[in-house]
Formats: sequence, structure tokens, C-alpha cells
Amino acid sequence: MQPQKLVYTEDHLQLINRSFLYGDSVWVSFFVRNGQLIMAEESYFFLMASMRKMRLNIPLSYTLEFFQELFQKEVLGKGIQNGIIQLMAYRKQEDKPLPKSETAFYFEIEESNDILDIKGNIELDLIKEINVNANLLSNIRVHSAENIYAEIYAKENDLDDVILLNPNKKIARSIFGNLLFLQDNVIKIPKQTEGAYISPLMENFVTFVHKNKLAEIEEAEIIAFESQKAEEILRISDEKGVHAVSKIRNKSFENTRFAEMVTQWKNSFL
Repeated sequence: MQPQKLVYTEDHLQLINRSFLYGDSVWVSFFVRNGQLIMAEESYFFLMASMRKMRLNIPLSYTLEFFQELFQKEVLGKGIQNGIIQLMAYRKQEDKPLPKSETAFYFEIEESNDILDIKGNIELDLIKEINVNANLLSNIRVHSAENIYAEIYAKENDLDDVILLNPNKKIARSIFGNLLFLQDNVIKIPKQTEGAYISPLMENFVTFVHKNKLAEIEEAEIIAFESQKAEEILRISDEKGVHAVSKIRNKSFENTRFAEMVTQWKNSFL
């Protein structure tokens, strides 16, 4: 059976909107696992925070209960068991002054395997032609010309993703998510002040690892060379899920200890 793909738009969708014209929007993921919405509260609060950072008007109707009921009807009620809901909130194109423009949203979801599974191995490399900023908007998913450039670069070089640096030449993130570097008993994660994404999915995993004392968590400034010193690397993406990094340039990486941690994390949701 082919996986389902669902797309939802509000009744008053404008084809010519500010997201289309200017990239004036934010993306946030919600997660469906075994026919249930998981981490809904974390994703909802991230949506609210992202909208505030982009100075989008937040309608009073945009409550947690509103989105839970909407996803129950339009996603779970249509048989989706596992997948990532990609929701975009955007500003309409109207005659009103910009700060008063109304907000609308759109979302899509494609059915997949368990979103908490490690979905496979990916190959990365460092990109030096561009870097990403480390400011208020760097931590949320907004329009990013750097991501588009990097994604094309990756495809042209047979890579699955690339490591993006900030202007200080420290590791910020990848195109699609955050990178976790395991060495000995320490998991290093780039700081959000370095340009890393805020990620409800990664924060849930890191909190689980910390509470269960599976490894020490260290938010750090990480130079590019440190990626070669890691024993294992994990990419956690709110957009694409969890992947093990198998290779960066000529160095290959194992995926044993992260696999064990992810399995324990996954079982904690049962």
C-alpha cells in the first residue's frame, strides 16, 4: 500500500501571499506516532515562539486544543499512523499596514515509518562557500537562501546534507537539522547562540538521555575539525527525523551507542 500524503489549507487560502512573495512565514513540525500525536505541547509552544519572533499576529483561536482537534480530524482521522506534520504559518497579502496583516496556515504530512526510528545512514561534508547567522531568527525555520544553496550543493556532490558554519567558523547545524557528536561519554551539541535550530524533537531526546544518565550533554562551541574526532554522529531533524551520520569526507563513523540510546528513547513512549 502506498503511503498517504495529505495537504490541508484553510478555506481562505490566497495563492499570492507574503510567504510566496517574500518568504514571510515560519515552519514548525508536529509528530504522529502509532496513530497518536506526541510532543504536541512542545511543538505548539515552539510554534507560538516562532510566530512571535517573526512578529506574526497570533489569532486567539490558535490554541493547543485547536491544533490537537484539527490534527485529530484531518490527519489521525484519515488513517495516518506515523509521519511528521509540516505546518507553515504565514502572513496574508492584504491592503492593511504590515503589522496588522492577518495570519493563515497550511500543513502537509506524508505517512512514513516510525518517526523515532533511525531512518538510515547519511553522508555529509563541510561547505565553506557560505555560512549561517547566529541571531534571533537563526534558531527557527524561516526562509533561508543559505539552505537552498546548500541543498543544491549537496545534491550536486552526491551528499545527503552538509555541515554549515557560522561567521566565526564554528559548527551551527546542517541544512535540515542539528548534529550531535558523541565522544567517550559526552554528547556535544552546538549552542543555539552558534546558529543551531531550536528542535522539540532533539530537546526531547537530549532530555531523555540526560535524565537516564546515558551520557553527559554538553552545549558547546564546536570547531569544524571536531567533527572528525567524534566516534558517532547523529542528525536530528524536525523535518526529516533521526539519521545516523556514516561518513564525513574520508572518515566513517559507527552507530552503536546512539542506536542503543534511540531505542531506549523510543521505548519510553510505549
